[in-house]
Amino acid sequence: MSSGPRRRLDPAQRRAEILAAARRCFGAGSYSSVSTSDIAAAAGVARPLINHYFGGKRELYLEVVRQMTIVPAPVVDALPDGPPRLRLEIGIDRWIDVVERNRDAWLTVIDAAHDPEVERIMREADEIAADRVLAAAQLPANGHPQLRAMIRAYGGMLRAASREWLVRGTLERAELRAFLVESLVQLLETTYPAVLAQQTSGTGTTG
Repeated sequence: MSSGPRRRLDPAQRRAEILAAARRCFGAGSYSSVSTSDIAAAAGVARPLINHYFGGKRELYLEVVRQMTIVPAPVVDALPDGPPRLRLEIGIDRWIDVVERNRDAWLTVIDAAHDPEVERIMREADEIAADRVLAAAQLPANGHPQLRAMIRAYGGMLRAASREWLVRGTLERAELRAFLVESLVQLLETTYPAVLAQQTSGTGTTG
């Protein structure tokens, strides 16, 4: 519950506050256990404002899923010039920071992947993540179908690895970082060329 007088915010700020409150509420409970009244109270707004900005609880929940799973463009746009490995390391560090700050909401989202609409958003997120990884590695987004497929698969591994860190406690943060960085660099520098070599040698299979 919020306390004190309601602050006057512009629409973008108010929307962001509601989203932040929704992340906390859905992270602490579940979709079915959280009401729009709960979110409104956490955000310090009247419940009709949630419908005004998002349309309802379902739409707000899906926006939380998008926010948690889709890597925003600024993560890549703000990367410094430098070798691809450095850029990838910084991108992964930023991703880990976001997940750590929003631990409960992140786990709620990835555990809800069986929801068809959540699954659709996560597929979209995987495609956008492939674009972001290729941009960080300074590779063109088009013309790499096998590499995009492997980056999408890496995304699934990344989600599983985050559970090892956050839930099982089998990986420390530094170990998770090393695992994700080295796996991604290996994928780009060694695995992908090996897959292409199989294709060009004619030993690959098609189906």
